[in-house]
Amino acid sequence: MICGNLPTMDRFYEDFEVGSVVRHPHGRTVTTADNQWFTLMTMNTNPIHLDAHYAAQTEFKRPLVNSTFTLALVVGISVTDISQHAVNLGWDEVRMPAPVFEGDTIYAQTEILAKRESQSRPHMGLVEVKTSGFNQDGKIVITFRRNILVYKRGQGPKIAEVKLA
Repeated sequence: MICGNLPTMDRFYEDFEVGSVVRHPHGRTVTTADNQWFTLMTMNTNPIHLDAHYAAQTEFKRPLVNSTFTLALVVGISVTDISQHAVNLGWDEVRMPAPVFEGDTIYAQTEILAKRESQSRPHMGLVEVKTSGFNQDGKIVITFRRNILVYKRGQGPKIAEVKLA
């Protein structure tokens, strides 16, 4: 079942249906600045991300996007639809079957694998998902499983309602 039309930012534990697939509507084009800033910010010294001359001598012939940037980006793409009202518990089985290059546009979709109520936090439930990130050509560039602790409807923090003057 594809559930790309469910409302975003309002998905609570009760709204997750095992077996459904959420196609996230927004993609993001990765820029050279994204790759360089993230690589430098995280103190990654691998020249394949920063040095075009070095990268040209590899089988890829151009800089690779930092893989942890790709992970962060695809998680971020999924937040509005999957974990807006959740706490991330961890990632499993992170795989990068194809490289990401500067200029690629990344999209994502998430399959709901399992859910159960939390025994220690009755106001929350545990949800396991598998997210796939893919480029503009439809090639899968990352897959991972993620476990999240999701608030039940009406049980979590409230988002501030700002009244305009």
